[in-house]
Amino acid sequence: MFCFQCEQTAKGKGCTTIGVCGKQPDVAALQDLLIYAVKGLSQVATEGRRVGVTSRDVDVFTCEAVFSTLTNVDFDADRFVELIRRCVDLREALKAKVTAAGGDTSDLGEAASFEPASAKEELVKQGEAHGIRFDAEPNPDILSLKETLVYGLKGVCAYADHAQILGQEDQGVYDFIHEGMAATLNKENTLEDLLGLVLKCGETNLRAMEILDAGNTGTYGHPVPTEVPLGSKKGKAIVVSGHVLKDLETILKQTEGKGINVYTHGEMLPCHGYPGLKKYPHFYGHFGTAWQNQTREFREFPGPIVMTTNCIQKPHESYKDRIFTTGLVGWPGVAHIADKDFTPVIEKALEMEGYTEDTDKGSVTVGFARNAVLSVADKIIEAVKGGKIRHFFLVAGCDGAKPGRNYYTKFVEMVPKDCVVLTLACGKFRFFDMKLGDIDGIPRLIDIGQCNDAYSAIKIASALAEAFNCGINDLPLSMILSWYEQKAVAILLTLFALGVKNIRLGPSLPAFITPNVLDVLVKNYNVQPITTPEEDLKAILG
Repeated sequence: MFCFQCEQTAKGKGCTTIGVCGKQPDVAALQDLLIYAVKGLSQVATEGRRVGVTSRDVDVFTCEAVFSTLTNVDFDADRFVELIRRCVDLREALKAKVTAAGGDTSDLGEAASFEPASAKEELVKQGEAHGIRFDAEPNPDILSLKETLVYGLKGVCAYADHAQILGQEDQGVYDFIHEGMAATLNKENTLEDLLGLVLKCGETNLRAMEILDAGNTGTYGHPVPTEVPLGSKKGKAIVVSGHVLKDLETILKQTEGKGINVYTHGEMLPCHGYPGLKKYPHFYGHFGTAWQNQTREFREFPGPIVMTTNCIQKPHESYKDRIFTTGLVGWPGVAHIADKDFTPVIEKALEMEGYTEDTDKGSVTVGFARNAVLSVADKIIEAVKGGKIRHFFLVAGCDGAKPGRNYYTKFVEMVPKDCVVLTLACGKFRFFDMKLGDIDGIPRLIDIGQCNDAYSAIKIASALAEAFNCGINDLPLSMILSWYEQKAVAILLTLFALGVKNIRLGPSLPAFITPNVLDVLVKNYNVQPITTPEEDLKAILG
């Protein structure tokens, strides 16, 4: 196997024996084969678009299939076998429609005519022949941009899938996903062509986050500032992790009146700010802190754990029997709720002891999405002009278990008292419960939400730039970002597409970025690796 799509890849170069995440070689090979098959499907879909033929089934499947290969989503080999076969069936059905409309699918290449083997073992061998190291591309920089494009598209597919679940879709997003996947097979693409596609991927991701935002706020209302307890309430308990709000809502509905309190974990924390979710009286609080504590914390949680999307690494044996997955998430030997009937989860919660007493571990405040922040924009602008707020820091991104991520904790601790920290995504759990106080009623630590709420952060920055009659890069704003997986790649590409410069990125730079490609990013956007909190703060503030 060879995989270097996430920040924690082995030795910063690539996993070659087993994934640091726990991904087995057979799963890695099947994921590579699925991506190869999807590229062929996208070639047919791109030709179909040329003659006016589209297929929603193909579009939705493509997002699900590509999303399933994102870090820590699905490690179940049998499910990848099903996805590969489904991909080829859809491809052949689409070919017939495209041909009937006057399109030509006869000479698209090997990926568009690939036939899967009958046995799983043979499929694994096919996958091994279509991994990154078997790409015949002789130019490492072109290969780097192709992989960057694929990983960005994985993030786009994740957000498009979440949006589709809430009834929000955009044909333009689907079209570019196919265009981008197909383009990685085009041997005539130059470095400039691929760089353009990478930036277009960032533009498309902005739209994907926008429609997801419309789905979340249109269904559950705009988030409002809400205090969320970090302790426990006596009684039975379920904890829900991941990103999918609709799954959380379904669990809340199915547990009504059953004496079970529902807690959030990870990126579900911002859900407490949505009026349509916070209305449930048994939706109690938040459980868990940073990623490095997950095994201990989940071992101690006295109830079942529901995973709605990628958020944790391979479940530890000490709590594996209490893990339930839903949607695209899957691990071998872990119960999967495919039909959204969470009765097995409820039964598990009722048979377990639950919390035996109330505990008070303080609280945090969430719900500062764009509507909430912009409602006090006049106060923020006045505080900046009056010299009370010197600088804003967006300290955001993914969390992980790799050493070096305490940088972000120390950075926030050291931010001067006349500065404000904005945060979003799971990286915030390194410091989300710090009590930083306020500046004239404006909190110094503002939680904007999930990783996809980067859309809200962008809208906030754009509105402030307009108010100050300047560009985003001219604002007293610095971005200190952490990355782990491919949704972070997509967001980073969005920031590049918007022309955002001077981003500090860590804990380490992507292994799939070659020195020459990195040089382009440095020259065009002044991307910088993080150093130490002291040095970076001094460089920013002087």
